[in-house]
Amino acid sequence: MSELPSHFISRPAMPGAGAVAAFDELFDRAVSDGPNALIDYDLPWPRWQFVSHVVDSRRLIAHGSQNATIERFEPRQAQDAHPFGNRKAVYGASDGLWAMYYAILDRATHPMLLLNSALRVELAGDVLSDPWYFFSISQPALDARAFRPGTLYFLPGDGFEPMPPLSVAGQQVHIPQWASLEAVAPLARISVAPEDFPLLDRIRGHDDATVLARAKADPDGFPWLD
Repeated sequence: MSELPSHFISRPAMPGAGAVAAFDELFDRAVSDGPNALIDYDLPWPRWQFVSHVVDSRRLIAHGSQNATIERFEPRQAQDAHPFGNRKAVYGASDGLWAMYYAILDRATHPMLLLNSALRVELAGDVLSDPWYFFSISQPALDARAFRPGTLYFLPGDGFEPMPPLSVAGQQVHIPQWASLEAVAPLARISVAPEDFPLLDRIRGHDDATVLARAKADPDGFPWLD
């Protein structure tokens, strides 16, 4: 695999078999309580590891929100430069850490421009690399520490379609964004806090005007860094 640009960061290490067994038992118990059950997380491993394992292993779609009482996700028109993300749909991620990032951002109090990405690179034999990430928010929001507790929802993968892979520098890159054109009811949800997000100190800040000007001049130049 060719090296990714230095601004991408890798997912921290996942736990071993003992944690995985406990994660599976907790999730199965929560789902048995009925739809959209609030998971009472009481395990000794970091909460983000539980979220990442459940999404990875069960092919679920994760959606992070500041709203803790969503019973049903309805399709909404999105605004995105890429055609896949510019439809009336329910959007989510097949990556728990990426969804957790959206759950902890306090966008209601602090308006911000988001620059972020999650990806896996296609290796030999259609094997995918471990996840890589980039996170940046408007500098004033970063300075204000615009983070607060939120909720991550686990959605069933049925009915969702993945974003087609992109060809970047001769490599196939998979972005874990998924979309459903129909309404979706969550299977379960879990509370998350900024301190649960393991890459909190790796979130960058940017100048909105600079980013917008550079994006207009070079639409393919993500992330338009200084």
